[in-house]
Amino acid sequence: RLIRRQRQMCIRDRTLPVVLSVGEVQRLLDSVSNLKHKTILSLIYGCGLRISELIHLKCADIDKDRMLVRIEQARGNKDRYVVISENLLALIKKYYRAYRPTNYLFEGRHSSEPYSTSSIQSFFRKAKSRAGITRKATVHTLRHSFATHLLDQGIDIRYIQELLGHKNLATTQIYTHISTFNLNKVKSPAGLLQLD
Repeated sequence: RLIRRQRQMCIRDRTLPVVLSVGEVQRLLDSVSNLKHKTILSLIYGCGLRISELIHLKCADIDKDRMLVRIEQARGNKDRYVVISENLLALIKKYYRAYRPTNYLFEGRHSSEPYSTSSIQSFFRKAKSRAGITRKATVHTLRHSFATHLLDQGIDIRYIQELLGHKNLATTQIYTHISTFNLNKVKSPAGLLQLD
């Protein structure tokens, strides 16, 4: 069993996650007209949430005064806080006024149950198609994009680790292979040539 797990880790280590650019995320969100759907995808990207964390958010988990979202009993049974931007908080307030959720922030058919993950995956695929994004992106790609865009801004990787709720820093370090923060400092030697 240990050998099989090590093999899986090696395979996973060689596969870099798909990341959308900020422009692609904007196009994706612009293609969503349904307020509930737009708020869901914006929260997943804006807070770097797993889909399971998003659907279990309660109304009380949004701390408007401190601009934080509380994630309870995430993977590894750890609670954590993630930051929320002013424009995202404004969108959540608009959604809240329109839908008036009572228990879960995003309720399913009954207020006692959370929204379905398959519905989120379905409207994500439709939005991706409308936005003209052809890469193999999934809802989880928004979480990868969140982490990579923070790294691109020069945010310390240990802080990103906390925001994502990763137990190991090694898990978060995968994003260093995708981030353009250091890549943009590298100049291709082709730039030294006369190519016209």
